[in-house]
Amino acid sequence: MIRKKSRREESLGHAELARLLPAPGDPHLSLDRHLLLEEHLMSEIQPAAPAPAPSRRVARRVLVIGVPVTAAALAGAFAFTALTGSGGSSPAAATLPPVEAPVVRIEPGSTAQLASTVEHIAAAASASKTPEPGPGQYIYIKSKVSYLSVLHTDTDKSKTLVQPLHIREAWNSPDGKQGWLDEPGYQPEGGITLNSDVGSSLNAPSYDYLKTLPTDPDALLKKIYKETKGQGNSPDQEAFTTVGDLLREQLAPAKLNAALYRAAAKIPGVVVVDHAQDAAGREGIALAHVDQQSGDRTEWIFDRKTYAYLGSRGVQIKQVDDVKPGTILECTAVLERAVVDAQKQRPGAQGTGA
Repeated sequence: MIRKKSRREESLGHAELARLLPAPGDPHLSLDRHLLLEEHLMSEIQPAAPAPAPSRRVARRVLVIGVPVTAAALAGAFAFTALTGSGGSSPAAATLPPVEAPVVRIEPGSTAQLASTVEHIAAAASASKTPEPGPGQYIYIKSKVSYLSVLHTDTDKSKTLVQPLHIREAWNSPDGKQGWLDEPGYQPEGGITLNSDVGSSLNAPSYDYLKTLPTDPDALLKKIYKETKGQGNSPDQEAFTTVGDLLREQLAPAKLNAALYRAAAKIPGVVVVDHAQDAAGREGIALAHVDQQSGDRTEWIFDRKTYAYLGSRGVQIKQVDDVKPGTILECTAVLERAVVDAQKQRPGAQGTGA
């Protein structure tokens, strides 16, 4: 007797399945809806872990999303590509919606005034009265920052979105083992701890570590090249990035600051840009270097009269990944550097806490 398979037991072919299932919809999501989905999906797939101190480089993390796109496809894209703010912020904690990146006229760089400009900057750094933190004290850095968020694109146009300018405050102990970060809109309310048991290095420098670095520019640059070998897009780009990271959210002895600038001037491709503006709107002169792979130029901006460090800026120089030339990908401004007596304490509030 031949037993017939029931309909339930029979395997269905692809064609029959397609006939039985309803036709898929063709949803068209607005940009606001996309951003809402992104925020929700990132909160689901990212662990709610404390964010570290700022990345040692302003890394380019661009996600290209086609419009229209289904929620399932969007989820898959996010599962494949981890998207974070370059300043070390956690997407799960981000509450400020991104804004379209500003576009500026690209000013060419030149080596004509490089030597004299660097000497002015180094001399100003040597003459500055840098406070030295003692045991139990903290290095306080207050900045205004904006970093790349996401790139949205459809068939004929694209938008590069960045974080809106916002305040970031960091406290770090001289040994780098204790710290606190307050970045409203990008970290949990009240801030997060930056405590770490990891030893200090060029990748994660503490004040105590910086004091051990050579102040001879040639020896310093040799050490930077050696310890960052194999990192970044090129040895020269990595060396320039490393020096910049030591300037942004750290306090360094005056002699070392001067040596860092003189060492940077020896990196091939470094130029002077006559006009650049930091995140606080302060205009100055810049030392800059172009990342040949990503096509963006990192600029360290200095006051034109005092040659004090103001902040940094990342500007796209050539078209890469649909990012238009002149697009500002990141912008920072150091508003205050000080030594305070306690974590979360701000200058002018000594002994009161903050």
